[in-house]
Amino acid sequence: MGDEQQQTGPQRIFVSDVDRYSSKHIAKFLSTCLTEGTPEEDEASPPGEPAFRVVGSVSSSSKRDRTSFVQEQYVSPSQDELLQHLLECDVVVYNISDNATQEQVAKASWAITALHAEQENFKSQKMFILVSTLMTWAMTKPQDPDETDYVLSEEEFRRRRPHPSFKAHNDVEKLVLKLGRGKKSKLAGYVVASGLQYGMGENLFHYFFKVSWMGKFPKVPVFGEGTNNIPMIHVNDLAGVIQNIIELKPKSKYTVAVDDSKNTLEEIIKMISNTLGPGEIINVPEQEAIATKAFEPEELQFLSVNLRLDVEILKESFNIQWTSESGLVENMDVVVEEYKNTRQLHPIRIFLVGPPSVGKTTVAERLCRHYQIHHIRLKEVIEEKITQLKELLNENDAEHVSEEVAAAAQAQLDNINKSMEKNAGRLDDHLVFEIFREKLNSKPCRNQGFILDGFPKTYAQAQFIFEEDEMDEDTEDQDVIIKKRGYNKKITPEHVIALEASDDFLTKRVQGLTESVAEKMRYTQDEFLPRLTRYRQLSGAEESLLDFFDELEIHPEHMEVTTDDLEYTDVVKKITVMVGVPKNYGLSPEEQEEVDRKKEKLRRQTMAAEAAENKRRNETALAAMAAPYEEWKKNVAEVKRQEHELLEAHSLPLRNYLMKYVMPSLSEAMLEGCKVRPEDPVDFLEKAMSENPPTHNKTTIVLQLNCDDGVPDPECELWSLNWLFGKAGEERRMANVVRQQKSSPIAKERIRESSSNLT
Repeated sequence: MGDEQQQTGPQRIFVSDVDRYSSKHIAKFLSTCLTEGTPEEDEASPPGEPAFRVVGSVSSSSKRDRTSFVQEQYVSPSQDELLQHLLECDVVVYNISDNATQEQVAKASWAITALHAEQENFKSQKMFILVSTLMTWAMTKPQDPDETDYVLSEEEFRRRRPHPSFKAHNDVEKLVLKLGRGKKSKLAGYVVASGLQYGMGENLFHYFFKVSWMGKFPKVPVFGEGTNNIPMIHVNDLAGVIQNIIELKPKSKYTVAVDDSKNTLEEIIKMISNTLGPGEIINVPEQEAIATKAFEPEELQFLSVNLRLDVEILKESFNIQWTSESGLVENMDVVVEEYKNTRQLHPIRIFLVGPPSVGKTTVAERLCRHYQIHHIRLKEVIEEKITQLKELLNENDAEHVSEEVAAAAQAQLDNINKSMEKNAGRLDDHLVFEIFREKLNSKPCRNQGFILDGFPKTYAQAQFIFEEDEMDEDTEDQDVIIKKRGYNKKITPEHVIALEASDDFLTKRVQGLTESVAEKMRYTQDEFLPRLTRYRQLSGAEESLLDFFDELEIHPEHMEVTTDDLEYTDVVKKITVMVGVPKNYGLSPEEQEEVDRKKEKLRRQTMAAEAAENKRRNETALAAMAAPYEEWKKNVAEVKRQEHELLEAHSLPLRNYLMKYVMPSLSEAMLEGCKVRPEDPVDFLEKAMSENPPTHNKTTIVLQLNCDDGVPDPECELWSLNWLFGKAGEERRMANVVRQQKSSPIAKERIRESSSNLT
């Protein structure tokens, strides 16, 4: 202990899996602990200095989520690396209480074993704290089997019996107590058996908080009978227990960490529903939790535990600054605020004002979809209230409707009916304000938020609606009241948006509506102009609606509407930038799938539209090119026709020559060949024609036939020569022609080119 007393500076503490719910909040709590200076320690540890330096391990998937309160994070270290880190620490905290896997339990067993093997090399004493779970007590029976309300004490830990799925946890507990035993041991081992943890955004109980906050079910489900007693502790109080063990080093090595509550599961969920949700619960089979993927089977085991324990060490030996000593049910309001703040589930309250036909409703609907908040319109609120009262009075299940509630509902409905009969279908102002305030104070509006669509309209109306009711005993926290004027901050809009447009613009927009739409929206000429005039008068009053919010320092944002964009894209974009990102859970998997489906449909429609536009452009371009193309084809056809006629005219003399001089000799040779039947008919014909050539000079005749006025046509000459002479002996025949046509240079050149082509 001497080395320990000489230690200066904060103790180095290792916490396993600081990316998980329980360990994260334990590490965060320990990182905020400060030293308590004493006369002997003032110099070494001044008051207000951090007492602990927290390091920890994280999974590889959490590598990017570095926490500021953990000074060093070890991402999936090997055993050798991890052991080296553990040896550098004064305290090692291994947490297997938070729905730990078998691998994590095995790591805790390895860690205590490895440290125990190295303790001879310790310069000072180290501490190993195993944070386990009371599931290792789940099967413990009372000493008297006939006693039904038996309460276990922590002194009975030696006869604890674990749940079958938590035997490995129990084995590690025993191992820590065994290896950490001994006065001369340099490794002190402690076990903290924790109740089910809650608070700071929730973990195991998060499903019930989320279902209540979202309000999508009329009743919050209780899986099973819900009559089992659940031992619990706030996660910060669990961290306080660990802090006390580190600082006090108690003699008892086994500590049960629970608060004073002994509530059943049904009582817990009922209070969550009352505080955050619809206020109703319903019992459903446990199998429903798995079928709906609300819980995993391992999590249901925690919710099924039935234990009642009393602890003395926490009360007598520890100095814990309790966050929730009396339990979750008694401190539900505080825990709900923690839940909202930790998960950033804050309501968004917006008020849209503006003249008729400026687009308030369309903008409100788009903002409601974006932020998943509630669209509040006066007419719909009144209709909804009347419907609720009628349904309440017609409720068949009398157990859920007391006589007092039914009588109050009947009285309120009678007042509404009388007022509407008296005022030709309209309600008295005090009834309107009462119903409107009730709607704004409802759980959905308090949880997610709302958008007010055009009501209230005057300074006085806003004053009556948002004024804090002095007789309202529900609001105990004075911070929620705007003390300057006494207005309820929980229902007063945070953002006031004034949409503006000129009278001419609004009038033209209304004139463009069909008669049926104008009548439905009260935008006929007889109704619209008086409404517009009334709005302008109220806006110019000495105390206008916007003045009311200015006095509360909620300054309105003015946005001009100048285009007939039916989606109000620019306006909505400006508002979302001003208000910020949504503060809710986002879309459910089903809703996200629907959004993705719509995006894919829109993408395909866009691609189809682009393809159609490209096709149209191509057809337009082709149509523009068609006339010149047809003219070009016509000209080409005419040129070919003329060339064909010219070719026919030039070939006629040659045909005559062939028929007169060549064909007779060729016919005789072919007839002779038919008689002889030579092996090579072509050679036979060539030999026969050579022996019996035509009587005239072929070359001279052909050249003469192709002369026009005594001047030879070189192209016709070449065509004639190529036709007259076969490939065999072509060079010899060409030489004869050249000698006979020395006076025609053009013919010579043409013949040379023809000879080259033939070669």
